[in-house]
Amino acid sequence: MAAARGRGRYVADKGLTSRMVATMFFIGLLYVVLVGVLVVALGNAWPLILVIAGGLFVAQFWFSDKIAAFSMGAHEVTPEQAPELHGAVDRLCALADVPKPKVAIANSDVPNAFATGRSRRNSMVCATTGLLRRLEPAELEGVLSHELSHVAHRDVAVMTIASFLGVLAGIMTRVALWGGLSRAGGRDQSGVGLALMLVPLASAVVYVISFLLTRLLSRYRELSADRAGALLTGRPSSLASALTKVTGEIARIPPRDLRRGEAFNAFFFAPALSGESLAGLLSSHPPLERRLDQLNRISAELGRHE
Repeated sequence: MAAARGRGRYVADKGLTSRMVATMFFIGLLYVVLVGVLVVALGNAWPLILVIAGGLFVAQFWFSDKIAAFSMGAHEVTPEQAPELHGAVDRLCALADVPKPKVAIANSDVPNAFATGRSRRNSMVCATTGLLRRLEPAELEGVLSHELSHVAHRDVAVMTIASFLGVLAGIMTRVALWGGLSRAGGRDQSGVGLALMLVPLASAVVYVISFLLTRLLSRYRELSADRAGALLTGRPSSLASALTKVTGEIARIPPRDLRRGEAFNAFFFAPALSGESLAGLLSSHPPLERRLDQLNRISAELGRHE
């Protein structure tokens, strides 16, 4: 077994925990600020705003993982349908002593994998058919160990919830603005004008800040998952090989196919589309060279302890 060389359990990452706490605090604060702006700007429409805000918050928490999985074309598979994939997940879960997540496959030639879910017991790990076809067993196990690290550290739950704030903020703003304008009925033109200025502005600010916060967390969590996954299996070279192979294969996929998954880049093992805009500020993943450098250092560390 490839995983047999590992040391067991995922290593804790206090840096990741502190970043997740900070991200969720600021995301929650942004949500409260947006609701407050809507209440002030739209006046009599505040009951509608609070009902929508509460309903969307609940829906965001309970259903965002299912929405993400559906949007990325994941379908759950049984051990009989995918014995190799289930076998690898079983070995890693036993080694790490974590509950086994749902196992899924997405019918896509883009070689990639992702994890989603609001908790350890409501999580899903998915690999694409393109990934399963291209990777060797040890490389696949490295990728799955990386994804299971997201589940074990609960950062997948934080990303699942936080990444939908911008979408929900936009929906809530449009509905609340429509309701406020409808109730105004042309009687308070100054109030309508204020709403027309404040509401879209507040929504835009919330979206931009939440986007940057989730991207910042996403880049760190990928490095953390690389490290935890490599230490669990004891084979950082296999993960590095998989990362190099996946990145190279993605570069050969037609851009029109990659754009279908670009909105979910933060969930993927490797980004569908990447760029160096604003020195990586908008990127969901750290540069490939940085990830490989870290894996090389881990390999050297493990070599010194053997």
